[in-house]
Amino acid sequence: MIIVNTDYIPGYEITEVLGIAQGNIVQSKHLGRDFMAGLKTVVGGEIKGYTDMLTEARKIADERLIQEAEELKADAIINIRYTTSQVMQGSSELLAYGTAVKIKKV
Repeated sequence: MIIVNTDYIPGYEITEVLGIAQGNIVQSKHLGRDFMAGLKTVVGGEIKGYTDMLTEARKIADERLIQEAEELKADAIINIRYTTSQVMQGSSELLAYGTAVKIKKV
């Protein structure tokens, strides 16, 4: 599966647009991470626990995006984007989405 954040893929022609594919995850904060994050705000720097949590969430959203595109029989996903939103206090949604397409080499 080719995944790009552009509206074209060099060396390929888009032969069919299959629709929007998406993958999401709602992730909640962990009490232990919150405690450590609070301490980190005093001294500054990266909050590694949150970085790791968001990296894992993005990986899961990507996997779900690819799975949905494969169900549409797509060869590629173009214009991939990410967005986040707060669902409730202490939890956020990460959404990955893009256009599922059929392609052929030119």
